[in-house]
Parts: sequence; C-alpha cells; structure tokens
Amino acid sequence: MFLGHYGVGLAAKKVAPKTSLGTLWFAALFLDLIWPIFLLAGIERVEIDPGNTLVTPFDFVSYPFSHSLLAAFGWSFLLAGVYWLIRRDASGTAIIGLLVISHWVLDALVHRPDLPLYPGSSRMAGLGLWNSWRDTLLLEGVIFAWGVAVYRSATRPRDAVGKYAFRTLMFFLVLVYIGSLVGPPPPSSQYVAIMALGQWLMVLWAYWVDRHREAVH
Repeated sequence: MFLGHYGVGLAAKKVAPKTSLGTLWFAALFLDLIWPIFLLAGIERVEIDPGNTLVTPFDFVSYPFSHSLLAAFGWSFLLAGVYWLIRRDASGTAIIGLLVISHWVLDALVHRPDLPLYPGSSRMAGLGLWNSWRDTLLLEGVIFAWGVAVYRSATRPRDAVGKYAFRTLMFFLVLVYIGSLVGPPPPSSQYVAIMALGQWLMVLWAYWVDRHREAVH
C-alpha cells in the first residue's frame, strides 16, 4: 500500500482540523517511516524477489518491530501519547492513534500473508490483493482520490503556495506510485531502504503545504 496511506491521512484532516497534514501523514505513514531505518540497522529484512506478487517484487522476510499488529498498537499508543502531551487535543490524539493502526489494516488488505500478529508469531495476516493489478489499483486509487477530495473540501488555500504546492505534491505522489509499478525491480534491499526514507520528505512537504491552507468552518 502506498497512495492509500496518504489518502487516509488527507481525509483525516476533516475530523482533525487543528492537526497539520504533516502530523497526520507522519502517523499514517509511521510504520513505513521506521521500517527503512530498521532495514539499514539490520533489525528487519526484505529481499527482492520478482514475481513474489504481481504488483511488487518485495519479499518481506522479517519486519516484526515495524509491521506486526502488536507493534502497530504499541506505536499507536506512543505517538498518540506524545501528541497529547504536546497539543492536549483529545480528538487529534484519537485520530493520530487510529491513523497508525490504519496503516497495518490497509497493508493487511494488499500484502500476501506475511504480516505477523506479534514479534515471533507464526500466524501471518494478509489478503493478497497485490496478486491482482485491478484490485490493487482500484483500492489505492479510490482511497487516494477520496482523501484528496475530503482534504480539499475541508481546507482552502491561504495563498498561491497553498494552492499550487498542494497540487504539485499530489501529482508527485501519483508519479512516484506509477514509477514504482512500471519501473524495474530495485537492485538491492539497501537501495529499497534508502529510497523509502524519501517518505520523510513527503511529511515535511505536507507541513509546508498545510501552513498555507486553512480549515473551512
């Protein structure tokens, strides 16, 4: 799942208008933000295996600390707790926690059964929509389009930056997604980790965009 995580974060702005889109994306993407760090540290492992599924060549060999269900709940409580201590915003805190969990749920829809329920678990979750191009593109596209529409209805640009930087960001995300689908398999797992770190830049971009937009009351 890629665009879907961004779409859910965009839509969350409607119910958490005081929370920056950057923070919402940080929560929605959090499991994927820490995953490449764990890869580079040798804590978790992914292999390049073309044909592993129709859509992605990745074989997620081990990622219990970033992507197990128990870990997702743990990260959810941690991020929500930190947000509460900083903002004292009950509704925003709840949304942050739910966004972290939403990441695991969306991944469980597309992954083959490789998502552990807890570190060391032999039982894995995953419905395997990545084995269908049609279902994958439909799911990602609908969630992302929904998120963009909700965010645009919940906010309005303060200036030209808020208008055009937002459009550019959405266009860039779609381009990245298309490139990941039609491009050749990455050369190594280390390359995957380094490229995945680029999602931190998307979070920073979202903070910038959101500063130039305001909630519609």
